[in-house]
Amino acid sequence: MIIVTGGAGFIGSALIAALNKRQITDILVVDQLASDEKWKNLRNLSFADYVEKDDFLEMVAENKISPPIEVVFHLGACTSTTEINASYLIKNNYEYTKLLAQWATDANIRFIYASSAATYGDGSAGFSDDEGQIDKLRPLNMYGYSKQLFDLWARRTALLKKIVGLKYFNVFGLNEYHKGDMRSFVLKAFEQINAKGKVGLFKSYKPEFKDGEQKRDFIYIKDAADMTLFFLDNPQITGLFNIGTGKPRSWNDLVKAVFAAMNKPPKIEYIEMPDSIRNQYQYYTCADTAKLRKAGYNKETTSLEDAIKDYVQNYLQKNRYLTGI
Repeated sequence: MIIVTGGAGFIGSALIAALNKRQITDILVVDQLASDEKWKNLRNLSFADYVEKDDFLEMVAENKISPPIEVVFHLGACTSTTEINASYLIKNNYEYTKLLAQWATDANIRFIYASSAATYGDGSAGFSDDEGQIDKLRPLNMYGYSKQLFDLWARRTALLKKIVGLKYFNVFGLNEYHKGDMRSFVLKAFEQINAKGKVGLFKSYKPEFKDGEQKRDFIYIKDAADMTLFFLDNPQITGLFNIGTGKPRSWNDLVKAVFAAMNKPPKIEYIEMPDSIRNQYQYYTCADTAKLRKAGYNKETTSLEDAIKDYVQNYLQKNRYLTGI
Protein backbone atom coordinates (compact mmCIF):
# COMPACT_ATOMS: atom_id res chain seq x y z
CA MET A 1 0.00 0.00 0.00
CA ILE A 2 1.01 3.61 -0.63
CA ILE A 3 -0.06 6.34 1.79
CA VAL A 4 -0.50 9.91 0.55
CA THR A 5 -1.18 12.57 3.16
CA GLY A 6 -2.65 15.77 1.75
CA GLY A 7 -4.02 13.47 -0.96
CA ALA A 8 -7.01 15.69 -1.73
CA GLY A 9 -4.79 18.72 -2.13
CA PHE A 10 -3.04 20.17 -5.14
CA ILE A 11 0.20 18.19 -5.35
CA GLY A 12 -1.25 15.20 -3.51
CA SER A 13 -4.11 14.66 -5.95
CA ALA A 14 -1.73 15.13 -8.89
CA LEU A 15 0.55 12.47 -7.43
CA ILE A 16 -2.34 10.02 -6.99
CA ALA A 17 -3.43 10.67 -10.58
CA ALA A 18 0.12 9.88 -11.74
CA LEU A 19 0.06 6.68 -9.66
CA ASN A 20 -3.28 5.74 -11.22
CA LYS A 21 -1.69 6.13 -14.67
CA ARG A 22 0.67 3.38 -13.56
CA GLN A 23 -2.38 1.28 -12.62
CA ILE A 24 -1.61 1.73 -8.91
CA THR A 25 -4.77 2.05 -6.82
CA ASP A 26 -3.80 0.46 -3.49
CA ILE A 27 -3.56 3.91 -1.94
CA LEU A 28 -4.67 5.25 1.44
CA VAL A 29 -5.58 8.93 1.13
CA VAL A 30 -5.16 11.06 4.25
CA ASP A 31 -6.37 14.66 4.45
CA GLN A 32 -8.60 17.11 6.27
CA LEU A 33 -11.49 17.94 3.97
CA ALA A 34 -13.16 20.44 6.31
CA SER A 35 -15.57 22.77 4.49
CA ASP A 36 -13.71 23.74 1.33
CA GLU A 37 -14.09 22.09 -2.07
CA LYS A 38 -10.89 20.10 -2.39
CA TRP A 39 -12.91 16.91 -1.94
CA LYS A 40 -13.73 17.35 -5.62
CA ASN A 41 -10.11 16.54 -6.45
CA LEU A 42 -10.77 12.97 -5.29
CA ARG A 43 -13.69 12.26 -7.61
CA ASN A 44 -11.62 11.22 -10.63
CA LEU A 45 -9.06 9.25 -8.63
CA SER A 46 -8.93 5.56 -7.71
CA PHE A 47 -7.77 4.63 -4.22
CA ALA A 48 -8.43 2.01 -1.56
CA ASP A 49 -9.56 4.18 1.34
CA TYR A 50 -9.74 7.66 2.83
CA VAL A 51 -8.96 8.71 6.43
CA GLU A 52 -9.05 12.13 8.10
CA LYS A 53 -5.63 13.30 9.27
CA ASP A 54 -6.34 13.26 13.03
CA ASP A 55 -7.84 9.78 12.80
CA PHE A 56 -4.79 8.65 10.83
CA LEU A 57 -2.44 9.88 13.54
CA GLU A 58 -4.44 7.88 16.09
CA MET A 59 -4.19 4.81 13.86
CA VAL A 60 -0.43 5.29 13.69
CA ALA A 61 -0.15 5.69 17.48
CA GLU A 62 -2.27 2.60 18.09
CA ASN A 63 -0.54 0.55 15.38
CA LYS A 64 -3.79 -0.01 13.48
CA ILE A 65 -2.45 0.41 9.95
CA SER A 66 -2.19 -2.89 8.15
CA PRO A 67 1.10 -3.76 6.48
CA PRO A 68 2.72 -4.03 4.05
CA ILE A 69 3.23 -0.32 3.36
CA GLU A 70 5.65 0.55 0.58
CA VAL A 71 5.94 4.28 1.04
CA VAL A 72 4.43 7.30 2.77
CA PHE A 73 4.24 10.49 0.70
CA HIS A 74 3.71 13.11 3.38
CA LEU A 75 2.42 16.11 1.43
CA GLY A 76 -0.17 17.31 3.92
CA ALA A 77 0.50 20.68 5.58
CA CYS A 78 -0.79 24.17 6.04
CA THR A 79 0.79 25.83 3.00
CA SER A 80 -0.36 29.41 3.56
CA THR A 81 2.62 31.75 3.47
CA THR A 82 0.53 34.40 5.21
CA GLU A 83 -0.57 32.23 8.17
CA ILE A 84 0.46 34.02 11.37
CA ASN A 85 -0.61 31.42 13.95
CA ALA A 86 2.84 30.05 14.71
CA SER A 87 1.57 27.51 17.24
CA TYR A 88 -0.78 26.04 14.65
CA LEU A 89 2.00 25.76 12.06
CA ILE A 90 4.34 24.11 14.57
CA LYS A 91 1.74 21.53 15.51
CA ASN A 92 0.45 20.91 12.00
CA ASN A 93 3.63 21.12 9.91
CA TYR A 94 6.45 20.29 12.31
CA GLU A 95 5.25 18.02 15.09
CA TYR A 96 2.91 15.99 12.85
CA THR A 97 5.74 15.39 10.39
CA LYS A 98 8.11 14.32 13.18
CA LEU A 99 5.66 11.72 14.45
CA LEU A 100 5.06 10.26 10.99
CA ALA A 101 8.75 10.22 10.11
CA GLN A 102 9.65 8.42 13.33
CA TRP A 103 6.87 5.86 12.85
CA ALA A 104 7.77 5.21 9.22
CA THR A 105 11.50 4.84 9.76
CA ASP A 106 10.99 2.62 12.82
CA ALA A 107 8.84 0.37 10.62
CA ASN A 108 11.33 0.50 7.69
CA ILE A 109 8.77 2.30 5.50
CA ARG A 110 10.07 4.69 2.86
CA PHE A 111 9.21 8.26 3.88
CA ILE A 112 9.08 11.09 1.32
CA TYR A 113 7.92 14.47 2.60
CA ALA A 114 7.26 17.94 1.28
CA SER A 115 9.66 20.60 2.43
CA SER A 116 9.47 23.93 0.62
CA ALA A 117 11.44 26.50 -1.34
CA ALA A 118 10.09 28.97 1.23
CA THR A 119 12.93 27.75 3.47
CA TYR A 120 15.36 29.71 1.28
CA GLY A 121 13.98 33.05 2.37
CA ASP A 122 15.23 35.98 0.30
CA GLY A 123 17.76 33.75 -1.48
CA SER A 124 20.80 35.52 -0.04
CA ALA A 125 22.14 32.15 1.16
CA GLY A 126 21.54 30.59 -2.24
CA PHE A 127 19.17 27.86 -3.37
CA SER A 128 21.32 24.79 -2.89
CA ASP A 129 19.68 21.66 -1.49
CA ASP A 130 22.92 20.64 0.22
CA GLU A 131 21.65 19.56 3.65
CA GLY A 132 24.98 20.54 5.18
CA GLN A 133 24.15 24.19 4.48
CA ILE A 134 20.52 24.42 5.61
CA ASP A 135 21.32 25.99 8.98
CA LYS A 136 22.35 29.12 7.05
CA LEU A 137 18.85 29.62 5.61
CA ARG A 138 16.52 32.29 6.99
CA PRO A 139 12.88 31.84 5.93
CA LEU A 140 10.84 35.01 5.53
CA ASN A 141 7.57 33.66 6.93
CA MET A 142 6.37 31.23 9.58
CA TYR A 143 5.26 28.67 7.01
CA GLY A 144 8.80 28.46 5.63
CA TYR A 145 10.21 28.30 9.14
CA SER A 146 7.93 25.39 10.09
CA LYS A 147 9.36 23.47 7.12
CA GLN A 148 12.90 24.55 7.96
CA LEU A 149 12.50 23.30 11.54
CA PHE A 150 11.73 19.79 10.35
CA ASP A 151 14.59 19.77 7.84
CA LEU A 152 16.97 20.76 10.63
CA TRP A 153 15.53 18.18 13.03
CA ALA A 154 15.77 15.43 10.42
CA ARG A 155 19.41 16.30 9.83
CA ARG A 156 20.21 16.54 13.53
CA THR A 157 18.69 13.11 14.23
CA ALA A 158 20.33 11.59 11.12
CA LEU A 159 16.90 10.75 9.67
CA LEU A 160 17.83 12.58 6.45
CA LYS A 161 20.04 9.60 5.71
CA LYS A 162 16.90 7.44 5.62
CA ILE A 163 14.19 9.71 4.20
CA VAL A 164 13.62 12.17 1.32
CA GLY A 165 12.62 15.83 1.61
CA LEU A 166 11.38 17.66 -1.48
CA LYS A 167 11.69 21.44 -1.73
CA TYR A 168 8.91 22.38 -4.14
CA PHE A 169 9.32 25.72 -5.88
CA ASN A 170 6.40 27.60 -7.55
CA VAL A 171 4.14 24.77 -8.69
CA PHE A 172 1.12 25.55 -10.88
CA GLY A 173 -1.50 23.54 -12.72
CA LEU A 174 -4.77 21.66 -12.49
CA ASN A 175 -6.47 20.88 -9.15
CA GLU A 176 -5.30 24.08 -7.45
CA TYR A 177 -8.62 25.94 -7.70
CA HIS A 178 -9.48 25.35 -4.02
CA LYS A 179 -6.34 27.01 -2.64
CA GLY A 180 -7.84 30.48 -2.27
CA ASP A 181 -5.21 33.20 -2.25
CA MET A 182 -2.50 30.51 -2.49
CA ARG A 183 -3.61 29.66 -6.05
CA SER A 184 -0.88 30.09 -8.64
CA PHE A 185 -0.70 33.37 -10.51
CA VAL A 186 -1.34 31.48 -13.75
CA LEU A 187 -4.86 30.76 -12.54
CA LYS A 188 -5.25 34.24 -11.05
CA ALA A 189 -4.11 35.85 -14.30
CA PHE A 190 -6.55 33.71 -16.30
CA GLU A 191 -9.37 34.85 -14.01
CA GLN A 192 -8.31 38.52 -14.19
CA ILE A 193 -8.16 38.46 -17.98
CA ASN A 194 -11.64 36.95 -18.19
CA ALA A 195 -13.03 39.48 -15.72
CA LYS A 196 -11.17 42.68 -16.63
CA GLY A 197 -9.17 42.06 -19.79
CA LYS A 198 -5.95 42.96 -17.98
CA VAL A 199 -3.63 41.66 -15.25
CA GLY A 200 -2.22 43.49 -12.25
CA LEU A 201 1.40 42.81 -11.24
CA PHE A 202 3.22 44.15 -8.21
CA LYS A 203 5.63 47.00 -8.76
CA SER A 204 9.25 46.41 -7.86
CA TYR A 205 10.78 48.19 -4.88
CA LYS A 206 14.34 47.20 -5.69
CA PRO A 207 16.23 49.17 -8.36
CA GLU A 208 17.88 46.04 -9.78
CA PHE A 209 14.45 44.66 -10.76
CA LYS A 210 12.14 46.48 -13.15
CA ASP A 211 8.39 46.23 -12.59
CA GLY A 212 7.24 42.69 -13.37
CA GLU A 213 10.80 41.45 -13.78
CA GLN A 214 10.95 39.80 -10.37
CA LYS A 215 11.69 36.14 -11.11
CA ARG A 216 10.49 32.78 -9.85
CA ASP A 217 11.20 29.16 -10.65
CA PHE A 218 7.77 28.13 -11.98
CA ILE A 219 7.24 24.37 -12.41
CA TYR A 220 4.24 22.63 -13.95
CA ILE A 221 2.38 20.20 -11.71
CA LYS A 222 2.90 17.37 -14.21
CA ASP A 223 6.67 17.79 -13.94
CA ALA A 224 6.52 18.11 -10.15
CA ALA A 225 4.54 14.86 -9.88
CA ASP A 226 6.96 13.07 -12.18
CA MET A 227 9.95 14.24 -10.14
CA THR A 228 8.24 13.09 -6.96
CA LEU A 229 7.68 9.60 -8.37
CA PHE A 230 11.37 9.41 -9.26
CA PHE A 231 12.00 8.89 -5.55
CA LEU A 232 9.48 6.06 -5.43
CA ASP A 233 11.34 4.36 -8.27
CA ASN A 234 14.73 4.88 -6.64
CA PRO A 235 14.45 3.78 -3.00
CA GLN A 236 18.20 3.95 -2.50
CA ILE A 237 18.18 7.76 -2.73
CA THR A 238 17.81 9.83 0.44
CA GLY A 239 18.27 13.46 1.51
CA LEU A 240 16.94 16.87 0.48
CA PHE A 241 16.18 17.71 -3.16
CA ASN A 242 14.87 20.76 -4.98
CA ILE A 243 11.81 20.27 -7.18
CA GLY A 244 11.99 23.00 -9.80
CA THR A 245 13.13 23.73 -13.34
CA GLY A 246 16.36 25.58 -12.61
CA LYS A 247 15.18 28.20 -15.12
CA PRO A 248 13.74 31.30 -13.41
CA ARG A 249 11.26 33.37 -15.39
CA SER A 250 9.73 36.77 -14.77
CA TRP A 251 6.14 37.56 -13.85
CA ASN A 252 5.96 39.47 -17.14
CA ASP A 253 6.90 36.27 -18.99
CA LEU A 254 4.24 34.32 -17.12
CA VAL A 255 1.44 36.81 -17.75
CA LYS A 256 2.34 37.22 -21.43
CA ALA A 257 2.22 33.43 -21.80
CA VAL A 258 -1.29 33.38 -20.31
CA PHE A 259 -2.46 36.10 -22.71
CA ALA A 260 -0.89 34.17 -25.62
CA ALA A 261 -2.58 30.93 -24.57
CA MET A 262 -5.90 32.81 -24.54
CA ASN A 263 -5.12 34.40 -27.94
CA LYS A 264 -5.33 37.90 -26.49
CA PRO A 265 -2.90 40.84 -26.63
CA PRO A 266 -1.13 41.45 -23.30
CA LYS A 267 -2.36 44.23 -21.08
CA ILE A 268 -0.42 44.55 -17.81
CA GLU A 269 -0.96 47.11 -15.06
CA TYR A 270 1.66 47.53 -12.31
CA ILE A 271 0.15 47.99 -8.87
CA GLU A 272 1.40 48.79 -5.37
CA MET A 273 2.45 45.86 -3.21
CA PRO A 274 0.62 45.63 0.14
CA ASP A 275 2.72 46.74 3.10
CA SER A 276 1.91 43.47 4.86
CA ILE A 277 3.99 41.42 2.42
CA ARG A 278 6.55 43.96 1.21
CA ASN A 279 9.21 42.87 3.70
CA GLN A 280 8.57 39.16 3.02
CA TYR A 281 8.58 39.32 -0.75
CA GLN A 282 10.97 37.11 -2.71
CA TYR A 283 12.38 38.90 -5.76
CA TYR A 284 14.19 35.89 -7.15
CA THR A 285 14.05 32.12 -6.75
CA CYS A 286 15.84 29.45 -8.74
CA ALA A 287 16.09 25.78 -7.90
CA ASP A 288 19.60 24.39 -8.00
CA THR A 289 18.80 21.07 -9.69
CA ALA A 290 22.35 19.72 -9.95
CA LYS A 291 21.81 17.28 -7.07
CA LEU A 292 18.59 15.95 -8.61
CA ARG A 293 20.25 15.49 -11.99
CA LYS A 294 23.26 13.80 -10.42
CA ALA A 295 20.87 11.40 -8.66
CA GLY A 296 19.65 10.27 -12.07
CA TYR A 297 16.59 12.35 -12.98
CA ASN A 298 17.17 13.14 -16.66
CA LYS A 299 13.81 14.29 -18.05
CA GLU A 300 13.48 17.82 -19.40
CA THR A 301 10.89 20.02 -17.72
CA THR A 302 8.10 21.60 -19.74
CA SER A 303 8.80 25.17 -20.84
CA LEU A 304 6.78 27.86 -19.11
CA GLU A 305 5.00 28.75 -22.36
CA ASP A 306 4.10 25.14 -23.22
CA ALA A 307 2.99 24.37 -19.67
CA ILE A 308 0.74 27.43 -19.49
CA LYS A 309 -0.69 26.69 -22.94
CA ASP A 310 -1.57 23.15 -21.84
CA TYR A 311 -3.07 24.31 -18.55
CA VAL A 312 -5.10 27.16 -20.06
CA GLN A 313 -6.31 25.54 -23.28
CA ASN A 314 -6.82 21.96 -22.15
CA TYR A 315 -8.12 22.59 -18.64
CA LEU A 316 -9.09 26.14 -17.67
CA GLN A 317 -10.85 27.14 -20.90
CA LYS A 318 -12.67 23.81 -20.95
CA ASN A 319 -13.64 24.13 -17.28
CA ARG A 320 -11.67 20.96 -16.62
CA TYR A 321 -10.21 22.14 -13.34
CA LEU A 322 -10.35 18.59 -12.04
CA THR A 323 -8.91 15.64 -13.93
CA GLY A 324 -6.26 13.00 -13.91
CA ILE A 325 -2.77 13.72 -15.17
